[in-house]
Amino acid sequence: MRLFAAVLPPPEALDELRRAVEAVRGRAGRDDRIRWTAEAGRHFTLAFMGEVGDPVLPDLRARLARAAERTDPFPLRLHGCGHFGDRALWIGAAGGIDTMRMLAERADAAARRAGVPMEQHRRYTAHLTLGRSHGGADLRPYLDALKGFEGSPWQVGELSLVRSNLPTSGIPGEQPRYEVVAAWPLGR
Repeated sequence: MRLFAAVLPPPEALDELRRAVEAVRGRAGRDDRIRWTAEAGRHFTLAFMGEVGDPVLPDLRARLARAAERTDPFPLRLHGCGHFGDRALWIGAAGGIDTMRMLAERADAAARRAGVPMEQHRRYTAHLTLGRSHGGADLRPYLDALKGFEGSPWQVGELSLVRSNLPTSGIPGEQPRYEVVAAWPLGR
């Protein structure tokens, strides 16, 4: 299974974001070089694990449950935007960023200790991917329009283990499907 640990924004936060993105896309015009992430794919990835074999899953689940238990619930809101070069446009977060960063560290450590070969460790940057650029799309109009975006706050109370089902149809533009395979409440 292709897995990652994540924080999933509530539907209300995703609705606010959808309205903001629709307004921006309407003003900036259509650019077919940007592949927008479907709402079902909008999440904060904490630790990407890639392909994880079934024998590792029981230990991984136990370790992620402990990571969640050791982390108190925290406030979060969608906030501002940014980009990774000319490749990706994202929305950031504000609020309990230090706690979310700690949860990401704990999820990464849980996966490593369970035997998942993780990529090289990097400092966590809280971001929710909005779209990916193919062919050098100009992201500036979107960055300018979304830089002041402020979503309503919510309380993060859960760590999710999500399965990514990659597209198999060969249809251009098809996106991965995401399925929560386990979730643990934060705190004791």
